[in-house]
Amino acid sequence: MCACGGLAAVPQTPRSPNLKRKSPVQPKGQTHGITPQRLAEQLKRGSDVQIVDVLEVAEVAGGMIPGAKHIALGELAARLNALDNSHPVIAVCHSGCRSAAAADQLASAGFTAYTMPGGMLDWSDAGLPTG
Repeated sequence: MCACGGLAAVPQTPRSPNLKRKSPVQPKGQTHGITPQRLAEQLKRGSDVQIVDVLEVAEVAGGMIPGAKHIALGELAARLNALDNSHPVIAVCHSGCRSAAAADQLASAGFTAYTMPGGMLDWSDAGLPTG
């Protein structure tokens, strides 16, 4: 259970016993989880992922992942055009609850969407930088 009282579930990627994956790219329309460490590694390698921080305006003062775009969860549906659906999107919030909801919205809109289940709490606990 996450700090906001909801479950921070990370959906499993459906697997077909007859198909072999050729690359780690996830199919559009599904959400996936990513750890802070894995995200930091991808950013260090220059990945083209888009990070969307869905915190409310007052919460952003606590810090964001460098390079993240702030779009509050309540504004996400109206601001989807601010994102490029040809690149994966990682939704981030304080503890992972809102980012899971955001990733579901993004996946429903055709994005390849990820959530960071532990949110900024796990990012900070890992000693990763904020801006």
